[in-house]
Amino acid sequence: MSKTDDIEDSSAPLIEHLAELRNRLIKSLVAFIIGMVICFAFWNPLFNFLTEPLCSALAARGQDDCGLVLIALQEGFFVAVSISLLGGLVLSFPFISYQMWRFVAPGLYKSEKNAFLPFLVASPFMFFLGAAFAYYGITPLAFDFFLGFQQPGALLSEEGSGAIAGIAFQGSAQAYLSLTIKFIVAFGLCFQLPVLLTLMGKAGLVSSRGLRNMRKYAVVGILVLAALATPPDVVSQVILFVVVFGLYEISIHLVARVERQREAKLREEGVLGEDESLFDEFDEDEDDEKEVKKT
Repeated sequence: MSKTDDIEDSSAPLIEHLAELRNRLIKSLVAFIIGMVICFAFWNPLFNFLTEPLCSALAARGQDDCGLVLIALQEGFFVAVSISLLGGLVLSFPFISYQMWRFVAPGLYKSEKNAFLPFLVASPFMFFLGAAFAYYGITPLAFDFFLGFQQPGALLSEEGSGAIAGIAFQGSAQAYLSLTIKFIVAFGLCFQLPVLLTLMGKAGLVSSRGLRNMRKYAVVGILVLAALATPPDVVSQVILFVVVFGLYEISIHLVARVERQREAKLREEGVLGEDESLFDEFDEDEDDEKEVKKT
């Protein structure tokens, strides 16, 4: 067999994998389009659901009018499209995850499949949990904060010589929807933190000790995230900080649990002794390096 034939034989599996990936992506795209079409047909009830926090905040202030305005002629269409995109992604996400799993699974050992599958299930669950927390917990606080800048108009004298300009909310439907989706997606992604860090711990990319040492930097990062993802409302920022930092602490315990399971497996295989600890050795090495640098 010539060298050219060897190259062609080695490239055949790659072409098959690319063809398989293309088929999975096409199926995922079709599922997304179907979900988008379904949501486009029912975008009005979905819009009513997304505007419920705003209507509740207005009702609490004694404002019965919960209408939003269309600034541009085509804005109503793009509102329906935005809702359809979000709804299509939500409806098709389980099928898309299944297609990605079917593509990756043949290249994994049985033990690796058993290790990875829980993360595949936990990821959408945590995203929906974060989205629900944003919808039911954060958006009412944020909208109440924003609506607090309204003021009623009034005359300063009976002759009408002076007046106070009123500030009333007449929100754009597209701007409101963009803000609401931003909250939902941002919190959904923030709730992926335990899944991501635990998966990285499973792969040996992070350790519980390293996460503990990075805690002070994590506090600063979470504070910046809270300032960017929430409005200038101290209550919302504090809630987001407490929640995300709590998720970070939970991630440390989950990674530590993964490390203990790895050590137990190595002891069963005879690689480690009963009194030996794989991660304690790493910690001692790190401490020695720090002492050398100090001296």
